[in-house]
This record gives sequence, structure tokens and C-alpha cells, in this order.
Amino acid sequence: MSPSATAQVDASGNSPVPPPVNGIDRFFRISERGSSFPREIRGGFATFFAMAYIIVLNPIILGNAKDIHQNQLDNAQLVTATALTAAFTTLLMGVIGNVPIALAAGLGVNTVVALQLAPRMSWPDAMGMVVLAGLVVMLLVASGLRERVMSAVPLGLRKGIAIGIGLFIMLIGLVDAGFVSRIPDLAETTVPLQLGGDGHLTGWPVLVFALGALLTLVLIVRKVPGAILISIVAMTGVALIIEAVAKVPSWGLTTPKWPGNPVSTPDFGLIGQVSLFGGFEKVGILTGVLFVFTVLLSCFFDAMGTIMGVGDEAKLTDSKGNFPGINKVLFVDGIAVAAGGASSSSATTCFVESTAGVGEGARTGFANMVTGGLFTLALFLTPIATMVPSQAATPALLAVGFLIMSGSVRSIDWSDYTIAIPAFVTMMMMPFTYSITNGIGMGFITFTVLRVAAGRGREVPVAMYAVSAVFVFYYLMPGLGLI
Repeated sequence: MSPSATAQVDASGNSPVPPPVNGIDRFFRISERGSSFPREIRGGFATFFAMAYIIVLNPIILGNAKDIHQNQLDNAQLVTATALTAAFTTLLMGVIGNVPIALAAGLGVNTVVALQLAPRMSWPDAMGMVVLAGLVVMLLVASGLRERVMSAVPLGLRKGIAIGIGLFIMLIGLVDAGFVSRIPDLAETTVPLQLGGDGHLTGWPVLVFALGALLTLVLIVRKVPGAILISIVAMTGVALIIEAVAKVPSWGLTTPKWPGNPVSTPDFGLIGQVSLFGGFEKVGILTGVLFVFTVLLSCFFDAMGTIMGVGDEAKLTDSKGNFPGINKVLFVDGIAVAAGGASSSSATTCFVESTAGVGEGARTGFANMVTGGLFTLALFLTPIATMVPSQAATPALLAVGFLIMSGSVRSIDWSDYTIAIPAFVTMMMMPFTYSITNGIGMGFITFTVLRVAAGRGREVPVAMYAVSAVFVFYYLMPGLGLI
């Protein structure tokens, strides 16, 4: 019998690995990672539906902003640029990185581009700085510095990052669905969030979310294959019926209504509209460098946290929390940042909503082939791609948030305060500041300070000292008038 026809043994030597069924299985190592084609396909669909909102949301954020010349980006062109870049980078990550991590225009960094960069320069200048940030990311990966930073993070803090992401995506789901909302600043209360839109759960959209959350959790408890995807499809159908009968005033960004013409022609007008160094002429060398640094820092650590969280949930890390082959993943992420700038869709980065696909069993880059393929179809079928309301898709984030937490919280040594407290700070600051980068930064600083205070400064890797110092500078920049 040939070696390819016999079961192999995994890297740990503990369990047999079934032989690949075909060349695609062998390339993506689907059977080797304990997955299957149905799981990867379901995962790819689930990830797409969980993050398809970016096709609508990113054009809104960028399209509503004006550059120094009062110019605005065209919405239709932004939809095309967003979908095209998401498709390209997601497929690239699947082929090169072989991980179920999809990419799209990063929330948070697109706000930085729209509100901090564009008002000081032209749109091509602003996008040029995003391209430069991506090139710097690739240089950091090529030099090995980015991997050394990730390797320097202790296991307990990595688990804290994963838990923080779980809490963060749960809050994202609750907010996007309208289950909780921000209380206006003018309201006479110190409470920042409230239940529903007015302190109560009212309206059909909230009901769709609540039923979807319960359906998802019931299917998970019953161990039904495709639980997340089944829930998304089922609740989209329910939402379509409700909208047809009740004519709901507002579903938020996406109204579940069958489009009259499901096909639209992509407009590639923004692709390549970039000026690499024009922004420095507008704001000066120092401010320009700081702008690039701000974009770089956000992309660097947002992606780092997401890769750690998704990798841990997908069981792609070893017993020490290390991610084999991480350099390929990191390099593709750098390409994605630059590609986002080149397409004028803002920096593209790893999406935490990829955990929806992981929750469906996705373990390899083949799931990205499905997600990337759907983003490609979205170029022509944007009306259908954006038909799924957030209330139908976001229950997946609630369920996945729980799955991430349950798999990580027991791995933290809570008796060692120098790791337990930083992990706690990290996991709390992500949802409370609505930023993965802020959670990581505050956790790193806390870890470094506490280890030094406990007389264990020699146990802190040099890379952690350096990164903590960078974060301190980052947080002081506004107060120093540098940005």
C-alpha cells in the first residue's frame, strides 16, 4: 500500500490523520486539520454573511468624508473597491497563508483615514499613506520583527487577547443588531449603553436578532452541523417576510428586501488613484510620518489580535500558543494594507468575523476560497450580497464570542497577578474602548509595569519593552500636539 493511501500521524504524534482525498485536500491540508469540504464551505459562507456588511458600511464611512479640497469619493466606486479588495486579499490569504481568516476594509482605521488624513490632504494623498503603511508592515515581516513581537507575548496574555476579541465581537453583534445602543450624550444619565434603542426591546428587527440568537444557540447545543449558517439563512427568510408584510421603518444599514434588479455593474474608477508622497507636501515630513505611524499601529495590532484569536479558536496554534507558518499570514496582511490603499478602500486587514466561519468548522484556507469567491460575486450581485440584515447575521458573533471565551479563560494562570491583571485589562479594554489595538496596548503596558514592579523585569522580553514604549508614545501623541 502506498504511503499516500495510509493514515498519517499528526505533528504531536497523538492521533491518526486520514489521508487526503484529492489534490485540493492535500494542498489545503483539510483532512490533516480534522476538517472536511462541507465544513469549509459552510464556514466560508458563514464568514461572508457575517462580514458582508462592510460592503455597505465602508462606503458610508469614507463616502461621507471630504478631503482638503472638499471632494468626496463616489459611493458606487467605493462599493466596487471594497468588494474587489476583500475578494483579492481573502483569496490570497487562503492560498498563501492557508488559514480561514478573511480580510476586508478595517473598521477603525477607515475612520482614521476619513477623519484625520483626508481633511489635511487630497484623497489620493491619504490613500498613498495607507500604501506606505502596508509597505512598512511587509518590511517588518521580512525582517522578522513582527513575528518576534508576537512570539514575545506570553501565553496568558495571548489568551487574554483571544477572550477580549470574544467579548468585543459579542458587543459588535449586539450593537449592530440594535439589541443595545449608545445613549446620546445629551441624555441626563451616566449610563453609556442601553437596552434596545430607547431602553426597551421593541421592533421587528430586534425580534429577528433575538430569535436568531436563540436558534443559533439551540442548534449549537444540539450539535447540528451548519448551525450558524442555518440560522443566518433562516432568519434572513423571516426578515424578508416581515419586511414584505410590516414595512419596517428602519433595519439599519441593510433592508431585507429582494432587489428589483439583483445585478449591478462594478465601477473600477477608484483603483490606482494614489499619490504615495503627496501627503508629505501638504502636512510636512514629521506629521506625515506620524500619520503613517498611526495607520501602521492600528493595522499591526488589530491584525495581530485577530490572527491570535482566530488561530487559537481554529486550533492552529501549538501547546505554547505559537502559530506555525505565521510569517506567511503576516506578510499577506501587509499586502492587504497596501492593496486597500491602492484601491482607495482604506487599509484592508484580517476580520474578526472570520470566527463565524471557524465556528462552523473551517480550519483551512479553502474556506477563504468560498468567502473570496462570494466577495467576487458581490462585485456583480451587490444588491443580493447586501440583502442579509445585520440582525440575521450578528447572532453568529454572539455564539462565537462564547466559544472563544470558553476555550481560553481556563488557560490563564489567575494566581500570577503579573499575567492575570494584564490579561484582564486586555479583555476588558477591547469591548470598552471598541478597539482591539487599545486592548492590546493597555495590556502590554500593564504587563511590563507589573513585571518590573514585582522584581521580575528580566522575564520581560526586550520586544515587549519596545512595544510598550511605542504604545506609551502613541497614547501621548494627541496630548503632545503631534497629531
